[in-house]
Amino acid sequence: MNHSPLPHGHDCHAENVFDHMPDPAEFSAASDLFRLMSDRTRIRLFWILCHCEECLLDLSAMMEMSSPALSHHLKLLKSCGLITSRREGKEVYYRAADNEQAAALHLMIEKIAEIACPE
Repeated sequence: MNHSPLPHGHDCHAENVFDHMPDPAEFSAASDLFRLMSDRTRIRLFWILCHCEECLLDLSAMMEMSSPALSHHLKLLKSCGLITSRREGKEVYYRAADNEQAAALHLMIEKIAEIACPE
């Protein structure tokens, strides 16, 4: 990338970082995810689904929320690929997605909140 030298030429390899810096638009996926996860209800719901697969009714009881309110949160988590669902008869079961993004977020939540996975 051709650019002007940085105003302060500190010896901290900033030029190298600057040379490899992605376009600002490339950070939008991370920004969208952090915006979505800025809600403590979704963080808690996602954490639960990292440890068990559960139906809407049981999740509503665990979260002490109405099914419609919880459905809204589930839809948002599913739309960004953090959770998946499967249908068994009339029942829909939710769980954390088996992907790198969900695994990293799960680890980050547990490290930041200093909580441990259930046995």
